[in-house]
Amino acid sequence: MPTSAASGSASRSWPTRWRRHRTWRKVPGPEAAGARASSGPSTTTTTRTSVRRRLTILAAAVLVYAAVAGLFVISLGGLSRGEGGAALFGPRVAIVELEGVILEADDLVRELKDYRDNAAVRAVVVRINSPGGVVAPTQELHDAVLRLRQAGKPVVASLGSVAASGGYYVAVACDEIYANPGTLTGSIGVIMQLANLEQLLKKVGVDYVVVKAGQFKDIGNVARAMTADERRVMQALLDDVHGQFIGAVAAGRKLPREDVVRFADGRVFSGVQARDLRMVDALGGLEDAVLGAAKLAGIPAPPAVIRQRRRFSIMDLLRNQLGGTAAGALLRPQLPVFQTPLYLMD
Repeated sequence: MPTSAASGSASRSWPTRWRRHRTWRKVPGPEAAGARASSGPSTTTTTRTSVRRRLTILAAAVLVYAAVAGLFVISLGGLSRGEGGAALFGPRVAIVELEGVILEADDLVRELKDYRDNAAVRAVVVRINSPGGVVAPTQELHDAVLRLRQAGKPVVASLGSVAASGGYYVAVACDEIYANPGTLTGSIGVIMQLANLEQLLKKVGVDYVVVKAGQFKDIGNVARAMTADERRVMQALLDDVHGQFIGAVAAGRKLPREDVVRFADGRVFSGVQARDLRMVDALGGLEDAVLGAAKLAGIPAPPAVIRQRRRFSIMDLLRNQLGGTAAGALLRPQLPVFQTPLYLMD
C-alpha cells in the first residue's frame, strides 16, 4: 500500500539522517517538507540571510572602530580627561614622567620628540622624581626639552619628592618650574666614587697586575692608592662638568653666573628655599603645573591631559629602589675609571 510504504520509508530515514548529520537537531519529516515546498520560497532562509547580513555589517563596524581606537592609543598613549571633562579632541597638555636614577635617556627623548611632532599637543609637563644620574643622558634630556621649546611648545617642570642634581639639571631647561614646599632639590654638583681595595687584596692574597701604555690609563685602579697627579686630573674633569652644570642653571633660570655659584656647592634645598633663591618659579603640585602649562599655551582650563603608558621592568624597580645606595653601586659593573660614569647625584 502506498501509505504504508511511505510511512516505512520515513521511519527508516530518521536514524539514517541522524547518523549522517551527527546532531541532536530534529530533522523535519516529509509532511513538513511538502508544506514548505508548496508555500514557495522559504521565509526561514530569508530571515537567516537578513540576520547574517546584519551581523556582518555589525562586525565590520566593530573592526573599523577598534582599528581607529587602536591607532589613537598607539599615537597618543593613554588619555585622561582634565578635571571638569575637557573635550576628547582638541589641544592637550602632555605629561612626561622622569622617574628614578637617570642611566639612559633614549625612551624619554623619543617621547618628547613624539609630542614635539604632535600638533594636538600644545604644551608639556615634565614630572620629575629623580635624585639625578649619569651626566651624558641627563644632558640629552635637557637638550630634548630645549628643542621642544624651540618648536614653540611651552614646557613646565613639576618637581615631586626629589628633583636633585641631574633631576634639577633637566628642570632648568623648562619655561617654568613648580615645586612642592617639601620637595628636595638643588644638589648642584658632580661626584665620582672610587674604591681603594689595596689592603683587602693583600689580605686575601690577590696580586693585581696592570699592563698599560699611557701614564693615566689605569687612573682609579682599585688595587692601589690614587697619586697626586691622578687626583689633579680627576679634579679638573669634575670641575669642568660642574661648570657646565652651573652654566645650564644660569641660562635656564636667567640668573647671573656668580649668583648660581653661591648655591652650586652640592647643597640640597627644600621647595621653599629653592623659591627664595629663584631656583623654582612657584610652589605647587602636578595639577598646578598642568594648569600653568595650559595657560602658557593658551588652552582653556581645565585642559585635556595625555600621557604615554610605558612598560615597567624588574630592572626599573632595582634602579629606582637601589640606584643611590651602596647596594645599587654593587649592581653596576666595576669599570676602569674612564669607563666609569660621572654622576650628578644627590
